[in-house]
Amino acid sequence: MAWDEWDQLKASASERSTRMQLNGVPEDERLAAPKEGDLTVAQADLAAVGDHAYKLYNRLWPEARQAVIPGTDKAAASLTSQDFALGGALTHLSGRWEKQLKSLMDACAHISNHMDFSKKTHKDDDEWIQRSVSSIYELDQGFDDSYAPAGAKNSIYGEKKDEKEKDN
Repeated sequence: MAWDEWDQLKASASERSTRMQLNGVPEDERLAAPKEGDLTVAQADLAAVGDHAYKLYNRLWPEARQAVIPGTDKAAASLTSQDFALGGALTHLSGRWEKQLKSLMDACAHISNHMDFSKKTHKDDDEWIQRSVSSIYELDQGFDDSYAPAGAKNSIYGEKKDEKEKDN
């Protein structure tokens, strides 16, 4: 980088605001930002994340462990039998690798299970909301003013018969 180029970069950086921006989008990028809210999740998105986590979980043990640990363990045993301190270090490394691998596998399983749970929960929530809103709509129809004009009796309750008609 030439000195002139460095001076130009410093000058352009000083022209920009140095104010910290938390939880915000820079002014020049706001047009591309969503108009309403910034978090949308579709069932397909949740399913895709869960599927990728599940596939990664299934690949980790055979690929990450089998590619490293058996050779490392064999080398560690050989070096230890020859009284090299490196043998113990490799054994320690192998154990740490396996522990970290299991931790990563647990995280993948947790993500996969959580996405399945979230997908089902959101589906159940959507169905509950739909049922609640539709029952409120039906209940609201009973209180609708269009059933009878103001001051008139609601025809849904029928006509009140005279006392004489009841006796006959």
